[in-house]
Amino acid sequence: MQPQGPMFVGLPHLGPILFWLFTRYSMSDDWCKNLRTLSWCPPYKTILLVWTTVYSLMGYASYLVWKDLGGGLKWRLALPLGLYAVQLPISWAVLMLFLEAANPGLALLHLLLLYGLVVSMVLVWHPVNKLAALLLLPYLAWLTVTAVLTYRLWRDSLCPTAQPRPTGENGR
Repeated sequence: MQPQGPMFVGLPHLGPILFWLFTRYSMSDDWCKNLRTLSWCPPYKTILLVWTTVYSLMGYASYLVWKDLGGGLKWRLALPLGLYAVQLPISWAVLMLFLEAANPGLALLHLLLLYGLVVSMVLVWHPVNKLAALLLLPYLAWLTVTAVLTYRLWRDSLCPTAQPRPTGENGR
């Protein structure tokens, strides 16, 4: 691995580290508990462990694409790493919206956008480096789990501040 490898692997962790620094005293292990709980709601620490693994795989995959396309700052890197650069802050925003802001509706919209970007990355990265594309599959699987959980939180009104409210008796 070239010296840039650890930077690529570490970059995705920058957002969650900053997020943790600003929210570490307000987060708790009972973030998913409210009026009703989902029996399959993973503990907060499990979510962080999975995101850490996914971010490491994604960072390494981006390094493989960068290396296989010749490194540096070349035009042929614009699309593959441009998609990566766009999805990364959206991924960080999903974490903030989901874990701290307790806004599952907005988090779900971001997750759908993120899912589309990651599928695009898989399709663009596959011709460049098959392993890099395969390393994104756990990310897609985790986004699916996160989207289902987020949808349930939104639908079941576990976070009532994010629920749309009817304006009248008839819901109009």
